Amino acid sequence: MLDRVKVIQGDITKQAVDAIVNAANTTLLGGGGVDGAIHREAGPHLVWECRKLGGCPTGGARITKGYYLPAKHVIHAVGPIWQGGDCGEEDQLARAYRSVFELVEQHAITSVALPSISTGAYRFPLDRATRIAVRESRACLERNFSLKLIAFICFEKPAYDAYVAAVAETFG
Repeated sequence: MLDRVKVIQGDITKQAVDAIVNAANTTLLGGGGVDGAIHREAGPHLVWECRKLGGCPTGGARITKGYYLPAKHVIHAVGPIWQGGDCGEEDQLARAYRSVFELVEQHAITSVALPSISTGAYRFPLDRATRIAVRESRACLERNFSLKLIAFICFEKPAYDAYVAAVAETFG
C-alpha cells in the first residue's frame, strides 16, 4: 500500500493528477493560502462553478472541474477552525477527508493530491492533522483498489516533515 502514497514538498496547483483537493472555506468562493492559489490558477470559471454549488458545510466536500489547472478536478474540502480541541474539530477534519474520498470513489478518480487541510489560517495543530489525514487515507486505500496514488503536497518543510513521519508511522 505504501507504493500508492507519496509526500511531496511543492505547489499543489502544479500537480498533474486526476484531482487536487482544495482546503476551502464554507463559501467555496476562494480565500487565502491554498484556496486562493487554486482559484487564481484555475481561472474565473472555477468561482463561477463554485457559486452554483451554494457553499459547503464544515466536514463536507464538493467537486468541480479543474479548468486551467493540470488536474482534471478540484475537490473542495471544508475543514474545521481549531477552537482548542473541545468542539469536535478532530471528528470534523476526519469527516472532511472521508467526504473527499467518497467523491474520489464516486468519480472513479485514480490519483489525488491533498494539502494539509485546516493547518494554515484555521490553526489546526499540524501533528494531529497529519495523523488524521494519513489514517483516513489508509482507510480509503484499504477499500478502494482503483485509487493508484494519494500524494500529500506540502508547501512548507515543517508540513513535509510531519507528513513523512505520519506516513512512516501509519504505513511502516
